[in-house]
Amino acid sequence: MKVTPTSLPEVLLIEPKVFGDARGFFMESFNQQAFDAAVGHAVAFVQDNHSRSARGVLRGLHYQLPPHAQGKLVRVTSGCVFDVAVDMRRSSPRFGRWAGGELSADNHHQLWIPPGFAHGFLVLSDTADFLYKTTDYYAPQAEGSVRWDDPALGIVWPDAGVAPVLSGKDAAAPLLAAALAFE
Repeated sequence: MKVTPTSLPEVLLIEPKVFGDARGFFMESFNQQAFDAAVGHAVAFVQDNHSRSARGVLRGLHYQLPPHAQGKLVRVTSGCVFDVAVDMRRSSPRFGRWAGGELSADNHHQLWIPPGFAHGFLVLSDTADFLYKTTDYYAPQAEGSVRWDDPALGIVWPDAGVAPVLSGKDAAAPLLAAALAFE
């Protein structure tokens, strides 16, 4: 696999080796030993999640605070999304900065989003199946969110061809200045 740091060096773009021919393709979607080597330390995943969303659905920007902070390894198995990570560590020189890119069933790219970063995605295809592994269990009492269109973040979301479709919770998320953050 090829591993490339994004503009947020802790957030990694992972490109698995894909072997294809007229029959289809094969890839190793996860290998614990190779993944640990790529991030530089052992990572234990405890939960796998799968969501399906329609074009224009924007989920995020979500994170969990300690003691239930989550790292996420995300990928798309059907369709295409624009995936974003935001540094939520107040002590970081990159606090409030974002990195993003397309994840799709065609490019097979994955993104490692370590604890301390918010995460969200916008569906660019008619539908998308989004899979992610987490390093801690979902804990509603530790939930944090930041508004997807906060001008302080300056995220450049692509045009999905429809207005973003948000949950009520995501539409009411606080701006970065008022959001809970990692210290």
